[in-house]
Amino acid sequence: MRKSNIRVKKKGSNIEVLYEDNHIIAINKKSGDLVQGDKSRDTPLPEIVKLFLKNKYSKPGNVFLGVIHRLDRPTSGVVLFAKTTKALKRFNKIFKEGKIEKTYYAITKNKPPKQSDTLVHWLKKNEKINKSTHFINKHKESKKAILHYKILKKLINYYLLEIKIETGRHHQIRCQLSAIGCPIKGDLKYGSKRSNKDGGIDLHAKKIIFEHPISKKNIEINAPVKNNSVWKTIK
Repeated sequence: MRKSNIRVKKKGSNIEVLYEDNHIIAINKKSGDLVQGDKSRDTPLPEIVKLFLKNKYSKPGNVFLGVIHRLDRPTSGVVLFAKTTKALKRFNKIFKEGKIEKTYYAITKNKPPKQSDTLVHWLKKNEKINKSTHFINKHKESKKAILHYKILKKLINYYLLEIKIETGRHHQIRCQLSAIGCPIKGDLKYGSKRSNKDGGIDLHAKKIIFEHPISKKNIEINAPVKNNSVWKTIK
């Protein structure tokens, strides 16, 4: 897919808008933001974005916003939302057909066994504890997970990995990296020895590339990384 030169970035109302047009809005999600409401009853990101749009355009009634895809609460990075039902319907088809390219950055304490590799596991989600378990071979109620990684940079005490996934399984990146002895920094649930001060994990949805469902233009959206000491060292 050809890359576009779109690099839109605006700030306001406690959210960072990476891209917006009549049909789509992309937000740089902060670690800790909810994409979907849960038992914590914290205000989910879609409601915050709705309020932002309502105020920005002085809309008198309800604002439509469709959730196209999700990121785990402790994960940061680019999240897409549909501003029209037409865009939501077409995006659902695009995601289902896998016609979208997503790139993640992850920071790990341990060095992966290879400079680059493809990981294939079978993952099973445990709803009660909100965690996935990996298996080498197919297991009852498990789903196949495929992930590609490469080491981008050796940091002072960590490693920066670039990750692309072929499948979208529950906690896929977190679980599969843990399976090779490389839990993501701050991810206590999957084996990290220490938590991060902000309670998040160092997994960031860095880039997303897709064909616009309405205009058919090729769009690339990049999300700046967190502004803390570890992430600053990757620049």
